[in-house]
Amino acid sequence: MKRLLLGGCIFSFGLLQAQDDPRKDIDPSTLVDEVFSVQDLNINYQDLYENYLQLLSNPLDLNKVKDEQLQSLYLLDVAQIQSFLTYRKEAGPFLSVYELQNIPGFTKELFLKLAPFVTVEDPSKSFNKSIFKRIVEERNNYLLMRWAQTLEQQRGYSSQTDSASRYQGSPANLYARFRVSKPGDFSLGFTLEKDAGEVIRWDPVKKYYGFDYVSVHAQILNKGKIKNLIVGDYQAQFGQGIALGSVFGIGKNGEAVATVRRSNVGFSPYTSQYEAGYFRGAAVTYEVQRNLFLHALFSNRTRDGNIQSDTIQNTADVISSFSYTGLHRTPNELANRASISENNIATILNFKNQSIDAGLLFHQTNFNSQVVRNPTPYNQFYFNGNQNTNLGAFLNYSFRNVSFFSEWVHTLNNGNALVAGILTSLTNKLDMSFSYRNFERNFYSFYSNALAENSIPQNENGMYWGWKYSFNKKYSISGYADIFAFPWLKFRSYAPSEGSEWLLRFNYKPTKTISLFLQVREENKQRNTGNDTNLYQTSLGTRRNYWANIDYAAAPQLNFKTRVQFNTFDFNGSQTQGIVLLQDASFTKGKFSITGRYAIFDTDSFDNRLYVYERDVWLAFSFPAYNGKGTRNYVLLQYQISKNLDIWLRWAQTHFLNRNTVGSGGETIVGNTENDVKFQLRLRL
Repeated sequence: MKRLLLGGCIFSFGLLQAQDDPRKDIDPSTLVDEVFSVQDLNINYQDLYENYLQLLSNPLDLNKVKDEQLQSLYLLDVAQIQSFLTYRKEAGPFLSVYELQNIPGFTKELFLKLAPFVTVEDPSKSFNKSIFKRIVEERNNYLLMRWAQTLEQQRGYSSQTDSASRYQGSPANLYARFRVSKPGDFSLGFTLEKDAGEVIRWDPVKKYYGFDYVSVHAQILNKGKIKNLIVGDYQAQFGQGIALGSVFGIGKNGEAVATVRRSNVGFSPYTSQYEAGYFRGAAVTYEVQRNLFLHALFSNRTRDGNIQSDTIQNTADVISSFSYTGLHRTPNELANRASISENNIATILNFKNQSIDAGLLFHQTNFNSQVVRNPTPYNQFYFNGNQNTNLGAFLNYSFRNVSFFSEWVHTLNNGNALVAGILTSLTNKLDMSFSYRNFERNFYSFYSNALAENSIPQNENGMYWGWKYSFNKKYSISGYADIFAFPWLKFRSYAPSEGSEWLLRFNYKPTKTISLFLQVREENKQRNTGNDTNLYQTSLGTRRNYWANIDYAAAPQLNFKTRVQFNTFDFNGSQTQGIVLLQDASFTKGKFSITGRYAIFDTDSFDNRLYVYERDVWLAFSFPAYNGKGTRNYVLLQYQISKNLDIWLRWAQTHFLNRNTVGSGGETIVGNTENDVKFQLRLRL
């Protein structure tokens, strides 16, 4: 084994001299297409993907990374994770990232995907110093400053707009983030943001601290029995995310196997600009004894919502709804800002060794007022009250090439939720996943990211089957089928219903410079017909999506992407369609790079809107919905002024052919064109 290790090290260091840094040129669009290939859902993709790609700036230490952390990358199958752990146990600590290529089952293509997210730290160089000195001297740090604005005047800023609808602040979107971190040791940072239309003010009494949104965290890791301690803003991911899941959940997509199982990664700092899905307070992971850990959290924060008073019965104020936009521009939005006080406490007792990961969970959420929702036909089983308590248990078990995962959670005095499934590598070419879920209509969780068809795990049961087959290095095919049912009414479907969804994806990479994929997806769900005489009449809606994409390099510095996305929506006896054709080009020369796109789109209705990923400045992600008829263009410039300073400039334009206004409400622009500009600076201290 020592001889094998020595040979591997010689091979690794030879590669190190012969190849470029694998972290040097990272194209996030490739990761998005491979790991998150379904992009037609009505969600905020920027917030969804930010957590995943944060690892690009805070990579995992190969000598400390755990199997759950590797699972959370969604790049490795069960057999590859087990192979990694076995290699590290037998060969000893990694000396270089390039040593990954020596692990059985790790191809060069897999190495190139994994390398941007991992590193090898030398503890002898820093851990004998004080924590303060380590923070000051740490080179893994950055300060981001970003400015963005729509050039055309929007209705919300016009002096002629009614004062109740007029935006209070300037049209500039301002953003700043600082983070310094060392894998397995510490993390310290803050995030500041002012959305377009918001004001900058200092009024601590009303919880204004300059920027409208301020987030701060400090974390230390592996200090004796304390394995993780975070003060400030953080997120939690335990079990399968039914009761405690981080805000960024990855749903059904072209990576049909690995993404089905949630990873039990515990607590992590919160660095996103999404203002609704985090805890604020303190969280700790304590090693009670070998393989036994106690996790605990306390959170006390405010959140946005609508408060109503019952003037007839003169009762106390009640919470009628929650707000998740994070926008505070108009008097009404400002009235909802930080109007609700929320406390969370949770404890998780977790046993973990190399094959078993099991735990017991308690989580309680308290509000300062009663939640009393305005009644609708579908929300009769939504949460009401001021306290929600969940009790649960989870069990994950790995044996050779099989990984079993499960979680059960009970809302005290209400319903249950259950997820159970397996991941398996049947051969070195075929991977499969199976999952069952059952969420009762009176189960409640405010911090969940469990795999579900609904946006929350409630009123749903389903069976999922996913698979992936690799013929060789050039060809692979993957897909999934999901059958689900909603026992009670739901939004836009006022009757119990059933549905199904399936996807098929073919990948072809004939050379290092050419890659192609074809993808088709179909979804069948019931929806209200909109019949005024029968509110509860529904009809089956069928949505089909077709993708064809090719990436190719004309020269080492010049790359192209060509794509067509087409969809149809059949509902109530009629069909609508949507299509987008796009061409991307990127050129890199030394410290300068430029990326551009020209896209043509034509959609019949909002149901045919097409979400397409766009390259953006570092740690920002753009997923606009192409809707209507027109063109979409953007240009992104990046220049490295020095080793410690980078700048980005981005311009994007949407031009419509079939309308005289763009946007709606306060975002309305008179005319058929919208231009957006963005400037970002990154400074490494």
